[in-house]
Amino acid sequence: MTLELHNEIVRRYHDGASIRHIARSLGISRHQVGRILKMHQRQRAAGVNQLPPVPAKRSSCLDDFDAALQQLLRRYPNITAVRMHEELKKQDFRGGYGIVKRRLRELRGAARSEYVQRFETGPGRQAQMDYSSYTIDFVQEGRRRVHAFSYVLGYSRRQYLRFVESLDFTTTVREHVRAFEYFGGVAATCLYDNMKVVVTDYDGDEPVYNTRFLGFATHYGYRPIACRPRRGQTKGKVERPFYYVETNLLNGRTFQSLEHLNDTAATWLKHTADVRVHRETKQRPIDRYQEEAAHLIALPAQPYDTAEVVYRCVNAEGWIAYGQNHYSVPWRHIGLRLPVRITETEVIVYGPDLEEIARHRLLAREVRGQTSQLDEHRPSDDAEQKYAVLKTRFEELGASAALFFERLLQRRRNGKSEAHKILALLEIYHRRDLLAAMDRAIRYGAYSRSAIERILAITATAKNTLDRLADKEQQQLRDVLGGDAVQPRSGQEYQHELFPGERTETDGNDTINDSDGDEAGPAPEDPETP
Repeated sequence: MTLELHNEIVRRYHDGASIRHIARSLGISRHQVGRILKMHQRQRAAGVNQLPPVPAKRSSCLDDFDAALQQLLRRYPNITAVRMHEELKKQDFRGGYGIVKRRLRELRGAARSEYVQRFETGPGRQAQMDYSSYTIDFVQEGRRRVHAFSYVLGYSRRQYLRFVESLDFTTTVREHVRAFEYFGGVAATCLYDNMKVVVTDYDGDEPVYNTRFLGFATHYGYRPIACRPRRGQTKGKVERPFYYVETNLLNGRTFQSLEHLNDTAATWLKHTADVRVHRETKQRPIDRYQEEAAHLIALPAQPYDTAEVVYRCVNAEGWIAYGQNHYSVPWRHIGLRLPVRITETEVIVYGPDLEEIARHRLLAREVRGQTSQLDEHRPSDDAEQKYAVLKTRFEELGASAALFFERLLQRRRNGKSEAHKILALLEIYHRRDLLAAMDRAIRYGAYSRSAIERILAITATAKNTLDRLADKEQQQLRDVLGGDAVQPRSGQEYQHELFPGERTETDGNDTINDSDGDEAGPAPEDPETP
């Protein structure tokens, strides 16, 4: 301990600071502060005017391992004393953790932290969940951004941890299910921050929860609770373990891949995190968990289905797109908008009658522009079969589409190929717009793919993201309500309420308003050209 530190301790004590405050602020123990102050009082009473010289440094059992310590410190500048002690023990170091901690403190100074009072809950009453993001240099996969999903039981402090690639709804719910199965039950409540997966908005001070996430929480019978914004200390039981993850699991280790990282994390949870003595509870988390497990909510008979369901249109080549990759579909479904179920490992495509028609292995998230094709999805060489399938697809669209198809084959040498591409336009345009374009083409005798594309470019608007989201929302409503959503009433039904003295009559498309005598009808159509 230096003379400057002696002086700082004495000065702060005479300024009115407590021994506890001095020790915490300077990063030393209260016993050291007390010894220095007692020695200072004895010296003042005896008339000594200077502090005793600092004794010469004694030899240490760590001196023989100084080269290894320096090498580890250069390779991992943020390595902790715990990890350093673990690595030195592998080299037959017989000393304790304290001497390693003091040596690291001498080399880079003591960390300063403020004390936070914990709020304790009973067994099975509360859990806390959060993400923490890290950029890791994997040996095989290179530098990648990953996110640590952490779910901590409040009473036992036992933790579930897994690193994932995304923070979306599907990933979050899937990791919740894994955490529940890992613990064999669910805590009655769970604290969250204001992630969009859980909280969509705020109505004043009250959070508005994501209805899909509430449905998931209801399935498992627990209550989600959103913390106050910018108040991370509210869920310190899950925040603090991230520091332990950074300073122990991720510290002083190199990982080959994300899979290797998760395998290491599972081993670390079992052999390190679960069996350490927690500094707050003074017990091992695995021991307190044995008491808490009986108070957790039992798991339902069937787990929550975490698969994502989307709708995709089959393009002219017989592919559907997901995650910037393409998956093959039986070619006879070209132009159809089909439901696609995305699990953690597979892409499953269903037909119009919800029968499974294709199953692929899900390509990795970091892969872009790749294809997955099955041989049985390619069109057969039977010309009659191709014609029958195309004819059926156009007949399903309507009578005008069937007529357009027959005349297209009569007048165009590559009529079947053009028919395929016309069906693929359903991926870009609404069905009603494509039918209207065919009606117009029949009216003017324009039987070709290029004519249909020109008509659509002038008269129709391509689907945008909002259209696709609206279609998805409508499908979700039908799934929940068991039928079509309730449509809004026409404004004419409320006309007599707004204008009691007027009478409105509706006859076909004409509307007559007796109050002003004006007559309005549909505007005459402009001359149409293909």
